[in-house]
Amino acid sequence: MDVYVDIIPKIIPGAIVTIEILLASSCLAFIVAFIAGLGRVSRFATIRRLTSIYVELFRGTSLLVQLFWIFFALPAFGFQFSPFLAGVVALGLNYGAYASEVVRGAIMAIPNGQTEATIALNMTRWQRMRLVILPQALRIMLPGFGNITIELLKGTSLVSLITLTDLTYKGLIIQNTNISYTFPVFIVLLLIYFIIALPLIITVRKLEKNVSKGVA
Repeated sequence: MDVYVDIIPKIIPGAIVTIEILLASSCLAFIVAFIAGLGRVSRFATIRRLTSIYVELFRGTSLLVQLFWIFFALPAFGFQFSPFLAGVVALGLNYGAYASEVVRGAIMAIPNGQTEATIALNMTRWQRMRLVILPQALRIMLPGFGNITIELLKGTSLVSLITLTDLTYKGLIIQNTNISYTFPVFIVLLLIYFIIALPLIITVRKLEKNVSKGVA
């Protein structure tokens, strides 16, 4: 037990950084998801093509490579990012690409009759989207967004590779300092990641139950 008492206080600051990255990158991911998701269903072909390129590029390449590009390669072109900002941007853009498909799929799932009814009421395209389609689509999106947030939490461990002192990085420092701590360190990491993920898991389950209510 003395080993765990020694490890936990040292690793907590890393857990705080992980939570900060999770919150910041989740906000960015969902903002990007709505922009790209709406872009994928735009009536303008240029917007659809541009958003499709972004989505396929970030879904089709490794998050690790994206992290390295943003943190190590972009400074050569004059774009300098701190480790924290690089991690948030990479995670936000990567998972935002996946979440954009949730947005697009939810919008496409709304029956055409809804759109036809709004046209009959002489609503503008923006009014149709804002007042009728998005409120219904949002209900469909919520479970998917919850699952992506959990996946994003798992992805935060990669930011340790760009020298960000997150939960994983702190654990590796402790393990490298004292090799006998290897097993206890990874036990603590496992438990802390689960503790952080647990509220997200519970929220996702509740959202899935709420969404399924009243659905035939």
